[in-house]
Amino acid sequence: MATGAYGTHTLRFRDEWRDFLRFVARPRIAPRLPGRRGGHGEWMDWFPDVSVGRLFRWACVLWAINLLFLGPIALAAAGAGGAEHRLDLGNIPWLQALLWAPIVEELTFRHGLRQPGRAVWLVPACVVALLSGPRWYAVALAGMVVLLCWWPYLRRVPARPAALPWRWRRAYLRIFPWVVHGSCLLFAAVHLNNFSLNQTPWWLMPLLVLPQWLTGLALAWLRVRRGIGASMLLHGMFNGGPLLVVWLALQWMPLPPA
Repeated sequence: MATGAYGTHTLRFRDEWRDFLRFVARPRIAPRLPGRRGGHGEWMDWFPDVSVGRLFRWACVLWAINLLFLGPIALAAAGAGGAEHRLDLGNIPWLQALLWAPIVEELTFRHGLRQPGRAVWLVPACVVALLSGPRWYAVALAGMVVLLCWWPYLRRVPARPAALPWRWRRAYLRIFPWVVHGSCLLFAAVHLNNFSLNQTPWWLMPLLVLPQWLTGLALAWLRVRRGIGASMLLHGMFNGGPLLVVWLALQWMPLPPA
């Protein structure tokens, strides 16, 4: 059972959906969703009390919206502008989609939403890793960032996130909606790199990444309301679904030899 703004009951999916819509309209850093267990705050942020089944339902909703509405718009924009997706059907990037992107992109774009003091050093380090791609030194850098995030728990000391001065915290709360929506737009813009844009006009480019923009909003909400671990897991699920469909299609209808 969960207690909180929704009363004493198990939080239903439709309650989460309504909270998500309110968050999109007016992002707020608090409160967490009901059902959060007690324990070390840092560890609970990485391993929140949310079921894989509930996250899978969110992934299904995002897939459905993108398949039925945003995906066709993106495909039409790609056709009109001559953009082509860079995905190599003969070499599907499973590890990059399921592990690297969920970890590094969530650290870059969403971890700092609840911990802006830590973002001062975390975001620059993760941007370097993100731009470098999954090379050995970027993997080592991302691993070091995760280790530093876990350090309070590993040392068995109380979690003490890097706190901003009070006046800075008040200023951050005022601009928090702008930070959330700005991070989602940047997250979507980064995924333009998935395309060979060719002669695509600039005004069509935002349409190419509408699915990533919507997904970024859902991940930002989940990071703030549940924790960074939940947003990473949903990110991996979201990436894995379309790749699985492509892989199954290739097993059924293999590519012709070059």
